[in-house]
Amino acid sequence: MARQYFGTDGIRGTVGKSPITPDFILRLAHAVGRVLKAQGAHPVVLIGKDTRISGYMLESALESGFNSAGVDVVLLGPVPTPAVAYLTRAQRASLGVVISASHNAFADNGIKFFSAKGQKLSDDWEETVEARLLEDPVWVDSAALGKTRRLDDAAGRYIEFCKSTFSNDLTLKGLKIVVDAAHGAAYQIAPKVFHELGAEVIAIGCAPDGQNINKGVGATHPEALVQAVKDHRADYGVALDGDADRLQLVDATGRLFNGDELLYLMVADRLARDEAVPGAVGTLMTNLAVEIALQKRGVQFVRAKVGDRYVLEVLHDKGWLLGGEGSGHLLALDKHTTGDGLVSALQVLQACVSSGQTMAQLLEGVSLFPQTLINVRLSPGFDWQGHASLWAAKQAVETELGDAGRVLIRASGTEPLVRVMVEARDAAQARQCAERIAATLA
Repeated sequence: MARQYFGTDGIRGTVGKSPITPDFILRLAHAVGRVLKAQGAHPVVLIGKDTRISGYMLESALESGFNSAGVDVVLLGPVPTPAVAYLTRAQRASLGVVISASHNAFADNGIKFFSAKGQKLSDDWEETVEARLLEDPVWVDSAALGKTRRLDDAAGRYIEFCKSTFSNDLTLKGLKIVVDAAHGAAYQIAPKVFHELGAEVIAIGCAPDGQNINKGVGATHPEALVQAVKDHRADYGVALDGDADRLQLVDATGRLFNGDELLYLMVADRLARDEAVPGAVGTLMTNLAVEIALQKRGVQFVRAKVGDRYVLEVLHDKGWLLGGEGSGHLLALDKHTTGDGLVSALQVLQACVSSGQTMAQLLEGVSLFPQTLINVRLSPGFDWQGHASLWAAKQAVETELGDAGRVLIRASGTEPLVRVMVEARDAAQARQCAERIAATLA
């Protein structure tokens, strides 16, 4: 069964347009509730959200839908996506639900789910939910309705969890860190985590108004962090996205480090501590230089489909612990069940503090290949997969690059876009090749 609503990271879209409308979200929660009820016991669902103004509306719709199916609800308020994953597991809940469109602008929103183990759910589970959506609702009677309560100390519990992933023998004392929460879900939590570990914290992107999430700040707009690090002469800068599962880091010079580099750094840190790292997982977008560098250190590297859920699936299949994406979704499965921007930042800072080296020093010898990524917006119904000129241009570029580069063409899982990526040793060549391919879709 082809999924109609679920994309690579839950259900996402523009608020007020299908499927991000209160009536559909109520139906969705009711359908999910019926799936949970079919599994037995009395289900309890946790709901967290980011700072979008639409979160209030969607939260109410979810609450009503779950209650109508006889499912109890626990409201967490604004907390990061990985906090919902952690608390679902810690509270022994049946399911975790996040209201967020992650790095998208405030006009978008979405719904994503975590299992009782705090993990992303499978395609099969999503298909089961979509099948339920096709059925008529089955409202429980008044005596069987679900109840709702609020977990008042959700943020505090998650702060303590994040701190527990940082070595008890180390501290951040003496470090000045700029923390950019993208006016998103971690706006209160992120500064406290670093402060309570001893750092002097300068907070930016921590004043949400319901409409400014990800606007000019955060992991998708790291230039604000780079400037703040320079202005405050900070040692590090940490940028999260709207739901705080994505990370970008900046050092004292203003150099920005992406997820590919941070993945390599986390692997190298484990190796430096004589921990076995049999392999790591990236995606089709992971920079070729990282793959080469890991293989030189005897670490097998495997590419998953784009999307942290697919990285996670391969990690589980292989029994490995470390993986991630260049966008900053990083996984350390001995620390958390899902990608967590705060936990990943602490892993990198721990490596720097324990070694006495900067990120640049730890990454010496790893020089990323230039990549050009062009997003081509498509008109509805456009058959890009059957576009002969596109594939002819791709083949010509691959012949030109040989073993010194890569070409990747894929559809976005969250927007009506085709992404054209070209990687080459020469930046100008990568750009020119990507433009040639993208031009065929214009």
